[in-house]
Amino acid sequence: MLKITLEQWRMFHAVVKFGGFNQASQGVYKSQSSIHNAVGKIEESLGVKLFLIEGRKTVLTEAGELMLRRADYLLEEAKKIEDVGLMLSKGIESKLKIAVDEIFPRSLLYQVLEIVSIEFPFLQIELLESVLSGSNELLEQGNVEIAISPIYLGSGFSESLCHIPFIAVASPEHPLNKLDRKLTLEDLKCYRQIVVRDSIQGECKDKVSEGWLEANQRWTVSHMQSSIDMICKGLGFAWLPSNLIEAQLYNGLLKTLQLKENTKRSTQLYLTFKDGDCLGPAAKSFLSEVRLQCMNEMY
Repeated sequence: MLKITLEQWRMFHAVVKFGGFNQASQGVYKSQSSIHNAVGKIEESLGVKLFLIEGRKTVLTEAGELMLRRADYLLEEAKKIEDVGLMLSKGIESKLKIAVDEIFPRSLLYQVLEIVSIEFPFLQIELLESVLSGSNELLEQGNVEIAISPIYLGSGFSESLCHIPFIAVASPEHPLNKLDRKLTLEDLKCYRQIVVRDSIQGECKDKVSEGWLEANQRWTVSHMQSSIDMICKGLGFAWLPSNLIEAQLYNGLLKTLQLKENTKRSTQLYLTFKDGDCLGPAAKSFLSEVRLQCMNEMY
């Protein structure tokens, strides 16, 4: 039999979160005495002191720090249990939100979405397109249920989905395509490179731009299509996903740069979600179908 209730752990957590008993009382709409009583029962049951009063500050003891780490995990798991229960009570979800990196093959994505929509005709699908870390940020913030991203996310479930090949291209009239020899990295650095900006919104020291070669001149854009348009107009060169420029290569708007080395590149995409038990039938159908389609296409 447990000595301490989940509600008492919530009160303990509230004191830490809001910075004191009085502040916690206002934050969780409980009387200060009831919060004192809850924390007191924890201390009495465990035989430890959780807080010290230093002047006007309520600070955790060493034992309190340890209990807080465990309590955080306990409360998070309790919330997950409630989320699963709510999902089960609602049955099929009415909306599915997915974040997808712009380099993921669009024809494949649209095919998967159409199959899921046929299976769940009343499902509303919200597709958020992102670059680099953007999909993972949306997933971690709880704005989407599923993310397809080139960045591995340590938390949650993250599996390798496919590899996207990249090729170096420029307009046929670009000076790089006029040189009558194989191109070196130093050749590329002498010309403007078009790169795509990471769409992550929060502060991140690891924010990157896709494929930058440290060219002497760089233009940074927010979307892959802007990069393609600029390169077709002869404004620079870039490494681009081959699946996004098939038409431009076929129509002669783009030409592959003849590199001396490093002629092939690929980026791995990951399929990521937080908690499979909390996903509804439509989300699970999307996961199964996107895996199957990627396997069939051998990406």
